[in-house]
Amino acid sequence: MSYAIFPSLVDKSVVVTGGGTGIGAAIVEAFCAQGARVFFLDIADADSEALADRLSEGRHRPVFHHCDLRDIASIERVFAAICTEAGKIDILVNNAANDDRHPFGSIAPAYWDERIAVNLRHQFFCAQYAAAGMKAAGHGVILNFGSISWHVALANLSIYMTAKAGIEGMTRGLARELGPYGIRVNAIIPGAVRTPRQMKLWQSPDSEAKLVADQCLPERVEPEHVARMALFLASDDGSRCSGREYFVDAGWYGASS
Repeated sequence: MSYAIFPSLVDKSVVVTGGGTGIGAAIVEAFCAQGARVFFLDIADADSEALADRLSEGRHRPVFHHCDLRDIASIERVFAAICTEAGKIDILVNNAANDDRHPFGSIAPAYWDERIAVNLRHQFFCAQYAAAGMKAAGHGVILNFGSISWHVALANLSIYMTAKAGIEGMTRGLARELGPYGIRVNAIIPGAVRTPRQMKLWQSPDSEAKLVADQCLPERVEPEHVARMALFLASDDGSRCSGREYFVDAGWYGASS
């Protein structure tokens, strides 16, 4: 993969949640290519360790931390360990999520709580822990990941879409609260990204054809396209961008059945 070079990202400390596979892995690779110090969280140990090994020849080897983001105490421990090693966190990329399908009529309260924990709650608390050091430094970037899903009203994703809509509101609230400290907060809204998980679980030749037809650009969105947006917004080139949503969806306005 090739990326534009952002000199302001060299040696910056970057934390990426859900960084072991898919979009997160592309983001880890993209920041490593900039010479940043990357720390990434995941529960996919084998994939994450393989990624760290593959990217070990760069300016900084990425550091993998096993972390179940449903466990707030675990988040606190991992962020404390990263801050001890790095000194501070310059950039937080709140990427982790899980889009398992769930029919509305069979949802139990326990499943609701678990899905909100997987897709929304951790973004708030990761931001809280990262922002403490950013405030002291007088600068920082937080990138929260939303989803195109609720904008186009997909089926069997009501809790996921609720969480992702909430992330956009949270982003605006945090941007307002943290802006006086020099901290920028934005949301990245990926479209239908061609990751191995999506291709294995949700896409078929027919659904892909409909998806491309529903987009303004008749091209699939790849993980690196999302990573490029993250690089720009995290860099000094995006220094006047805050409190907004940035779509990487090829102009998807239709809804797949």
